[in-house]
Amino acid sequence: QNTLMWVVGTVALPFVLGLAIACMTNSGRFSRLARLCVVLPYALSGSAVAVVWNFMLTTDGAVNQVLTGVGLDSLAQGWLLTWPGNTVVMIVANAWQATGVAVILFLVGLQSIPPETLEAGSLDGASGWQQFRHIVLPQLRPVSIIVIGMSLVNGLKSFDLIWVLTQGGPGRATETLAVSMYNETFLELRPGAGAAIAVVLTVIVLAASWLYLRRQLDVKGV
Repeated sequence: QNTLMWVVGTVALPFVLGLAIACMTNSGRFSRLARLCVVLPYALSGSAVAVVWNFMLTTDGAVNQVLTGVGLDSLAQGWLLTWPGNTVVMIVANAWQATGVAVILFLVGLQSIPPETLEAGSLDGASGWQQFRHIVLPQLRPVSIIVIGMSLVNGLKSFDLIWVLTQGGPGRATETLAVSMYNETFLELRPGAGAAIAVVLTVIVLAASWLYLRRQLDVKGV
């Protein structure tokens, strides 16, 4: 259950944020600076990202201190102590790191759209939303497949962020397949169970990669 929630969140959130930010920074005075700020976290390792977010989300961390400082004591909580809230904040932490590459990919797609098609849409009386839905989105389909495929594989094999923040706890509530594989092999000393989970994880990743590559070939007409 947690693995499903984790994978859906780590695919959907970077996709939506990446597309939105790419559209907002495709042009404009400060667009380059905004892109740089979004992309920088992608250069950090998962462990480094986890340390930053652990500093903010612990019981006496930055988030709770800010809430207390502005008089919102009732909102302060142990962000990493209860499920599903801890999984949600870890999905947000993952998106903070992963959205940058989605932004870059979507920007490449947006800048490859011929301006003439958008101008033709405007002349035909299409609104901004109609242009986005009927002109921009269809032409971003190949890039969207790449973003979804990368996010899916990265979400399935994610380990370091979860391990540093919760170690799969409380109990085993926030375990994903990758964390379960480590726990079974090295902590529970059941290498057979760990190997079985590794096989399942490998099959899922290979299946996702195969579907992604097949879709790419279909889009290119190969």
